[in-house]
Amino acid sequence: MKRMPKQETWIGIPGDGRCLFRSVIHGAWLRSGKQSPSESCQKDLADELRDKVVDEFIKRRADTEWFLEGDFDNYVVQMRQPHIWGGEPELLMCSHVLQTPITVYMRDKNAGTLKIISEYGQEYGKENPIKVLYHGYGHYDVLMSPENSASSKPRWKKR
Repeated sequence: MKRMPKQETWIGIPGDGRCLFRSVIHGAWLRSGKQSPSESCQKDLADELRDKVVDEFIKRRADTEWFLEGDFDNYVVQMRQPHIWGGEPELLMCSHVLQTPITVYMRDKNAGTLKIISEYGQEYGKENPIKVLYHGYGHYDVLMSPENSASSKPRWKKR
């Protein structure tokens, strides 16, 4: 089990049904050294990413249809709605859309540390992935490494 250094911090993302997409967008900005996007910019970019993810599902239908719950056509129609939560399939498609590795962490309550629970987009490299924190009840936040903190000024909470 891979563990993460304690100096990582997380940035709270609004729980508005697009937290996965907001977290990935925010993480992409941090990864590229940009300042954190404003909340309205983050919302617009998250909705744009959602549309590209759905397009990616359609493009890769033969490879993705089998692991989506329910009817594929209904799934992609539903996933275009801004209040529908994303999960593992959407994280995989985000990695393809952005051509970037994405690592998902979860808090290990016993050890008080974070552990890696999923990695996507490893074919695009393994260095400097977008890091998101999954809370286990449908919510994602973005993780920020210490090297990112000098170049961004987010509202963040230390854990």
